[in-house]
Amino acid sequence: MSASFSASSTRERGAARLAAGTLVAGLAAGLLAGAGAGTAAAADDTGTGQGRSGATATITGLKTYGAAVIRGAAGEQQVSAGLFEMSVEGGGMLQTYCVDIHTPTQRDARYHETPWSGTSLGTNDNAGRIRWILHHSYPQVNDLAALAKKAGVRGRLTEQDAAAGTQVAVWRYSDDVDVDAVDPQAEQLADYLHRSARDEAEPRASLTLDPPAVSGRPGERLGPVTVRTDARGVTVSPPADAATSGVRIVDQDGRPVTTAADGSRLYFDVPEDAPADTAELTVHASTTVPVGRAFASDSRSQTQILAGSSESTVSATAGASWAAKGAIPAVSARENCATGGVDITATNPGEAPFTFEVMGLKYTIAAGASRTVTVPLSEDRTYDFTVHGPDGFEKRFTGLLDCRTRAAETGTATQSLTDPSPTPLAGAPDDTDLAETGASAATPWIAGTAIALVIVGGAGLVIARRRH
Repeated sequence: MSASFSASSTRERGAARLAAGTLVAGLAAGLLAGAGAGTAAAADDTGTGQGRSGATATITGLKTYGAAVIRGAAGEQQVSAGLFEMSVEGGGMLQTYCVDIHTPTQRDARYHETPWSGTSLGTNDNAGRIRWILHHSYPQVNDLAALAKKAGVRGRLTEQDAAAGTQVAVWRYSDDVDVDAVDPQAEQLADYLHRSARDEAEPRASLTLDPPAVSGRPGERLGPVTVRTDARGVTVSPPADAATSGVRIVDQDGRPVTTAADGSRLYFDVPEDAPADTAELTVHASTTVPVGRAFASDSRSQTQILAGSSESTVSATAGASWAAKGAIPAVSARENCATGGVDITATNPGEAPFTFEVMGLKYTIAAGASRTVTVPLSEDRTYDFTVHGPDGFEKRFTGLLDCRTRAAETGTATQSLTDPSPTPLAGAPDDTDLAETGASAATPWIAGTAIALVIVGGAGLVIARRRH
């Protein structure tokens, strides 16, 4: 990739080509992206059932950025490149880079911390190199003079240059696209990071409970559920109806638990006379989220990867079910991009087989056994299905499977009419704008303008033909 070109000439070439070739494509894509966001948001309100854990945050905007140019068969596209900020539910701020260059970032999209396996990073052999880049560049390295010296950058490296160069290096590995930073200093940094990156392991979750579902007989301690976290301490909240159900959260010796730490083993202590039912415990902590954790949204907003975290609030949940006789299922789910669907794990410590049905197929889990089955799903589509079992057993799972970058889906780094399209930089956006690869608050106005242009153009052709 070329590291030497003029920022002003690139802007002129990119703007001219985009104005001529991608106006209607970009506007149509904005309409489609906006429509998809509304549908996905409605699905998110139903609750996912996956027992998600870690940090949940809302994206607030692209805050520190420069410009980059994507090259493809359709020409050049100029986009913003840099750091996003997210506001964490319960307190805290996150800084992220995106890992899906051709997918828009939906304004105010809600994100949840997720394993790489549930995103395009899970099937990307270079995901570990992306984490190396994050550890060795801005904002983890905030001494920009030292970073410039190490990277061999000629000239002064600003925060905007550092953010843009880092994002470009990430995109080269996350999307496998031909992309360069416009600013020479940012491009030199991007080349250094891209060239120097080494593989690093996926970071573990900021806070999780393993397994997310257990089951057993009343009168027993159900579990254990193990706490996994880097936080110094964890607060344990009992089931919401603990006062009436009598269910307690205890340690292996049966002592009530209100706090825990990494490795703590928690149990549901269920009264012997309790009728068949379910309960849920929640743990909370305050910690910094590990660099390299993925953040996904159920609104088809581009996947993010964590570059920095303040002290933030994180949480996790686990459920328990019990019955006096027969099958006693514990059912959980997780998105698995390697299998192209959602993995349903059912455990049955009961004395009878547990047969359940999902998406028209039946599965049987023998007494004392466990089994994982995959529900295959379509890429970029919201899903909503229910696991049905005997005696009225039901467990619902909703979400959106987003396993491939847009470039990987189309087999190319260029855009089609149905793809969200990066928009040209027509001037410096204010600090509330999202990425130029993302949705805009002006989308309805732009969409109306696009339709009007199409109508006017069509009318002009008709008149010209009649005159001819």
